[in-house]
Amino acid sequence: MIIDLYSRKIVGWEVYESESSEQLKRVVKRAIARENMAPKVIHSDNGSPMKGWSLVEYLYELDVNISRSRPRVSNDNAHIESLFKTVKYFPSYPYGGFATIEESRKWMSDFVDHYNNDHQHSGIKFVTPQQAHSGEHIELLNRRRELYEGARKSKPGRWISGKCRDWDPVSEVPIIPTNKSVGDGPKGRRKEVA
Repeated sequence: MIIDLYSRKIVGWEVYESESSEQLKRVVKRAIARENMAPKVIHSDNGSPMKGWSLVEYLYELDVNISRSRPRVSNDNAHIESLFKTVKYFPSYPYGGFATIEESRKWMSDFVDHYNNDHQHSGIKFVTPQQAHSGEHIELLNRRRELYEGARKSKPGRWISGKCRDWDPVSEVPIIPTNKSVGDGPKGRRKEVA
C-alpha cells in the first residue's frame, strides 16, 4: 500500500502472491499516473522491494527522494504501520485468511474504497482521507468551527475550559515523529528521547 501522508489517502495498492521490486515499481507507476503527479519523497521500510534497482532507478529518473526507516526504530514508519493495524482489525477482515488471491483483491478493493471515502480519520480532524486529499476538508472544518463556536456562545456553562476543539486543518505531517518513544517506563509511562 502507498499512502499520501498528508491526507492519509491510500493512493496505490495491489495484492500479489510474492513481492518484488518490479511489482512495486508497477504499483508506484500506477499511483503516480492516477494522481497525475510524482511525490517529492517516498518513505518506506528497508525491505528488499524498496531497495531494488528497478524501483530506485525509476524514482531517481522522476527526481523523487527516497527516505527509509532507521534500523530498529519502530515509529519511523508509524503512519503505514497504523494503517496495517486498521486493516487487520477491520470487522470484515477474514482471520482465517483468504481462500484465493482474487478474494483478497476484492476484499482489499472494498476496504480501500471504505477507508478513503467513508472513514473519518482521527489524525486529520475527523474528515475522510478523500476529503483531505481533494481539499474539501477546509470548508468542512470551517463549518465545524462555526458550529462549535455557536454552541459555546449559546451554552457557555458546558464549555468548562472555555475553549472549542481545534478544527484548523493539519498544516504539515512529519514523515518521522519528532517525539520518539522508546518504550514503557515505570508504571506504564512512556519514556521520551529528546
